[in-house]
Amino acid sequence: MYCPFCNSSDTKVIDSRLIREGNQTRRRRECPDCEERFTTYEAAELSLPRVIKRDGRRVPFSEEKLRDGLSKALQKRPVSVEEIETAIARIKRKTMTSGNREIQSSQLGAWVMDELYQLDQVAYVRFASVYRCFQDIDEFRKEISKIMRHAKQK
Repeated sequence: MYCPFCNSSDTKVIDSRLIREGNQTRRRRECPDCEERFTTYEAAELSLPRVIKRDGRRVPFSEEKLRDGLSKALQKRPVSVEEIETAIARIKRKTMTSGNREIQSSQLGAWVMDELYQLDQVAYVRFASVYRCFQDIDEFRKEISKIMRHAKQK
């Protein structure tokens, strides 16, 4: 691993930890030349299925788009970055274990909604309003009523 500060090719690992439910390794490194420290992340590179959009286009799965969508829904909500990353890891695992080379965007959206429902119900309603194209306040009321009924059943 090259040092990002001095470009030395010899860095040493001083600490390693499993993160994201064991799917990634965080390594703390130090450069013996400039003595700077930095963090790297290591993960297995797995083939993710292509996403079939509503209009029939097929696009590569994008973890960045997934992260952006979750982050927008969770903006100013009390959810940690670690919780978001864990949710992303679970969604990615579902896509990989589905056994399909292609996955419908609606399925991906459903998994995102499931994760948001568990993380933060306000973020869930925010995402649902965009994802399901709510047209008026009644659609918000219906979704909130579903959440409240589900909460009472618990």
